[in-house]
Amino acid sequence: MIKGYTTLILDMYGVIIEESKGNFIPYTYAHFPESEYNRLVRQFKQEKLFTKAGNGEMSSNEFLSELGYKDPDATMRDYIENHLTLDKGFIPFAERVKDKYELVLLSNDVSEWSEHITKHFGLDKYFSHKIISANLKCRKPELEIYDKTLELIGRSAAECIFVDNSVKNLHSAEEVGMSAILFNRDNEHFEGAVVYNFDELLGYIG
Repeated sequence: MIKGYTTLILDMYGVIIEESKGNFIPYTYAHFPESEYNRLVRQFKQEKLFTKAGNGEMSSNEFLSELGYKDPDATMRDYIENHLTLDKGFIPFAERVKDKYELVLLSNDVSEWSEHITKHFGLDKYFSHKIISANLKCRKPELEIYDKTLELIGRSAAECIFVDNSVKNLHSAEEVGMSAILFNRDNEHFEGAVVYNFDELLGYIG
């Protein structure tokens, strides 16, 4: 354990889940005919429905229904259970560090999706807090979500190590005083600490 640190804050997509950007947009295009593509592009890019759902402005069912899915709940389950991949290194890592560090999840996500992901993959027992953008109505890399996270978990920034696959998110964490580690799934450049898997992360934090 690195002296002085008590809390390890982890991103979901690109860290715990292998798909760094998720797969939902290509998943959606695969489920609708080409004649619907212009509509979907408008809904994703101009209307920003995905962003609205991740900001808590729409529920999962409202979001998926708006996209045209007839059974939103079944769609959510299918996407999460069959199209997202849990990094095989996470659970062994969590078992090794759970008695040394408090583990916190900090994720930009639709509230219901995050709940289903952690339940489906058996992750709930590892986190003292699950902090989700849709619940807080703000998202990474906005500084507000880091400040709210620290308030909710009752820790100072100096006690926290933040692990994410996005350099922008790491810079914001550093701005509020957290130590930052890039989980480098996408070959990004970062001036600070970089790891490529959970074994390397374990070696880094001790």
